[in-house]
Amino acid sequence: MSAAHPSRLQPAARPATGDAPASPVPPAPATRPGTGRARIRTRRLAAVVTAAAAAVAVWAVAGPLAGIQLQIHAGAHAPARQIDLASVITVSLLAGLAGWALLAVLEHRARHPRRAWTITAASVLAVSLAGPLTAGLGAAAIAALACMHLATGGVLIPALRRTARR
Repeated sequence: MSAAHPSRLQPAARPATGDAPASPVPPAPATRPGTGRARIRTRRLAAVVTAAAAAVAVWAVAGPLAGIQLQIHAGAHAPARQIDLASVITVSLLAGLAGWALLAVLEHRARHPRRAWTITAASVLAVSLAGPLTAGLGAAAIAALACMHLATGGVLIPALRRTARR
């Protein structure tokens, strides 16, 4: 194997006195703060928190303000259970986080994650309405509990959809 002829080798560019040596790697493109994964995470977290706030708003209007007894059947032989603020916050946050997790899985597994998310989330919302319809005590409680489900889903579905890959 022969070495390259010295006349074919080009000398390396030498920096001027006081300048930093030239880097063979081009600088990274400038990115705006708040873009990429961190921005998506922030938007998804905001969607989860806003959905919980929507459920709390419905609870506050229906329960303390309107005086509706938000109670459900806890089981066949169990006493009725009052839906309190802690329950509303906990369940709506868990539902939002579960939705976020589902969207993350769909983004890795589905060919069209945005469409898959919308169809799946709307289906889960429809099925979740069976809870208030079958366990709520009284028409007013059933309506208020269903409104909480709809408020939570009404915020989560479009907000998480906007963050999904197409």
